Amino acid sequence: MTSTISRQARAGFLVAGLLAVSTPAGAATIWLCRPGLANDPCTSDLTATVETGKGHTRVEHASPATHPKVDCFYVYPTVSSQSTPNATLTIDPEETAVAMQQASRFSQVCRVFAPLYPQITIPAIGGPPGVLAQAGVIAYEGVLAAWQDYLANDNQGRGVVLIGHSQGSFHLIQLIKDQIDANPTLRKQLVSAILLGGNVTVKSGQDAGGDFQNVPACRSSKQTGCVVAYSSFDNPPPADSLFGRPGGGFGGGGSTTGLDILCVNPVSPKRNTKPLALQPYFMTTPFPGLLGAVAVPVPSAPTPWVRFPGLYRAHCEQANGATWLQIDDVGSASDARPRVRDTLGPTWGLHLVDVNIALGDLVRLVRGQAAAYLRHRHG
Repeated sequence: MTSTISRQARAGFLVAGLLAVSTPAGAATIWLCRPGLANDPCTSDLTATVETGKGHTRVEHASPATHPKVDCFYVYPTVSSQSTPNATLTIDPEETAVAMQQASRFSQVCRVFAPLYPQITIPAIGGPPGVLAQAGVIAYEGVLAAWQDYLANDNQGRGVVLIGHSQGSFHLIQLIKDQIDANPTLRKQLVSAILLGGNVTVKSGQDAGGDFQNVPACRSSKQTGCVVAYSSFDNPPPADSLFGRPGGGFGGGGSTTGLDILCVNPVSPKRNTKPLALQPYFMTTPFPGLLGAVAVPVPSAPTPWVRFPGLYRAHCEQANGATWLQIDDVGSASDARPRVRDTLGPTWGLHLVDVNIALGDLVRLVRGQAAAYLRHRHG
């Protein structure tokens, strides 16, 4: 599985630019997560075992907020094992699992909306360029239609956090370009955008001017209307890296002159190079489908979640044309906690754990941004 994905990746995970599309005809959105939905994976059990690495454990309890005042709109990454170029609108175990893994902990801060969309599937990666181009358009149209449905029927003027990873981030980058960046009204409703593993570009040395002209990088936990983005690596990205380099691998196309990939450290968005301790959360159940074969080690615990404090530190680093979130394992030699690794190969880095390696920090950051947004709005 690893070699197959790595070999096919350059053929196109998402087609550059995704083409300009018109507003899709309205079909009823199928929601993977939505307030009031029965068996909503985004409001699942958040109980976690905290493992210190010194033989000490404790149980940590958390739960979805009762009446959160902001929303989160989540677009999941490539997980579908279906054999067609675009996934059908059937909720498979993979979509349920990834929503739990990546989005459910944000329910402590926001109402989580996650549409099912006709994403490009894992088997379609590396297919004929023309087929992938059309599949990319179809996938984006599904996300756009769900976003417009959400705005029309659920938003009611509330602040919203956009959350995406990998393919989900690529679609949300396009959505911000098309719908938000040049729209002052929608920009005022944007609490923040968490766009991980998506190669968000900025002008070199600046916080905007690449993908977005008016939505800058977040540089404070109290800043709103901004973007948090990074791709995580435990070693410097190689020259042919799929992430961390403008035009590298996915979402490429067009001139990359004068552009950098954006990196915002989720622990502290300020510009600095100091390694900071991460709060990773991992689920204790194996991931289903094709990705299960290359997933990171599954920790063992009697709770749905495990938190590993003091095991990793992170800082944004820039060198040799790449910008990335450097993940350093700082556990001792006697620390028996399972470690993440680049199971897809060095060109992918720690792509599969971009979200979970810093999930506690991301939730904390969004909590602070939501509070700042509400203070500003009602102040």
